[in-house]
Amino acid sequence: MSRFHPLEVTDIRRETRDAVVVTLKPVNGDASAFDFTQGQYLTFRRDFDGVELRRSYSICAGKDEGILKVGIKRVDGGAFSTWANEHLSKGEIIEAMPPMGNFFTAIEPEIAKNYIGFAGGSGITPVLSIIKTVLAREPKSRFTLVYANRQVSTIMFREELEDLKNIYLGRFSVLHVLESEAQEIDLFTGRIDAEKCAALFSTWIDLKAVDTAFICGPEPMMLAIAAALRDHGLNDSQIKFELFASGQGGRAKAKAVSVNAADQGAHCDATVTLDGATRSFKMPKQGESLLDAALANHMDAPYACKAGVCSTCRAKVLEGEVEMVTNHALEDYEVKQGYVLTCQCYPLTDKVVVSFDQ
Repeated sequence: MSRFHPLEVTDIRRETRDAVVVTLKPVNGDASAFDFTQGQYLTFRRDFDGVELRRSYSICAGKDEGILKVGIKRVDGGAFSTWANEHLSKGEIIEAMPPMGNFFTAIEPEIAKNYIGFAGGSGITPVLSIIKTVLAREPKSRFTLVYANRQVSTIMFREELEDLKNIYLGRFSVLHVLESEAQEIDLFTGRIDAEKCAALFSTWIDLKAVDTAFICGPEPMMLAIAAALRDHGLNDSQIKFELFASGQGGRAKAKAVSVNAADQGAHCDATVTLDGATRSFKMPKQGESLLDAALANHMDAPYACKAGVCSTCRAKVLEGEVEMVTNHALEDYEVKQGYVLTCQCYPLTDKVVVSFDQ
C-alpha cells in the first residue's frame, strides 16, 4: 500500500523573504485522504542527489477554507526548504503522506472556551489553522495569540492575523513579541522566557480563565513557556505541544552500523506487522533503531523526522521490551498502553513483537 500520494501545486505565494505558502490539490481523486484536522501536518518526500529526504510541514488552512495549504520557511542548509523556496513552482507534482498529528482539541460548538497560543517564527502555521477553525466553529470561544519573531519583516501571516482580529472583534487578540525591534511597550521586546511569561500572566493574560494552551516553536522557547504555564496553574492535560526537528540534516544520515554478528546475545528476533503483513527478522540490540531495522528489511514503515518529535513512526509493542531514547510526541497514556516511536526504540529483550496497525 502506498503511503504517499501525489499533490499538485496550484499556487505558491511568498509570505516573507524566507517563507512561502504552498497551496496543494490531491491528484487522482485522493481528496478524502487529505481531509485534515486543524493543527495537523503533511510529510513530504523528495530525492536529492539520489537520497530520499522527508520533511514535515504544518497545514495553515482552516477547516472551512476548503483548500490545503502549508507554510515552508527556509532553514539554513536545509535541502528541502531551500528547494521549496527557490525552485518549487505552480503546476509541479510533489508527494505527501495524508495528514497526521495530534496537535488539536475537539471542537465543541456549544461550549465557551478560552484558548491561548504561543508561536515562534514558523511555529505559527499549525496554530493559525487551529485559530481559524476554533473561531469559525466555536462561536462562544475566545483565542489569544502570543507570537514571537525577530522583527516585523519576519512575521508570517501578519495581514491574515490582522484580518482575523477585524472579523472576530472581541474574540481574537494578538500580542507580538519582537526580539530585535523595540516596541512602545517594553514587555513586548526581547525573547519569551520565564520572566516575560510571568509578566504577561500578571498584566495581560488571565491564565486562570484559560482552558487550553497551544505551543509551537523552537524547543527552548516551548520548554520555558510550558514550565511557566505549569508554575501559574495549568496542568499537563491543558498544554499541547507541536515541535518539528529532523534527525536528517541537509542530507540523509549514514546507515547505522550493526554490532558484531558473532555476538548472538546482542541480537533480537523482531516481528513487525505493517498494513496487515507480518515479517520476522534478526536485528542488533544496539546501533540500529527498530524503524531502521524494518526499513533495512524492505518494509515500507512510515516515518518523517527520525528525531522523536513527530508521531509518524508510532507503533505498539505487543511482546517484549524496548528502550525509547527520546519522546517529544507521545502522551503519557499512550506510552502506558505500549505505544512507542520506533525511530527511537532499541530492543532490551531477545524477542520483540511490534505492530504499526494498532
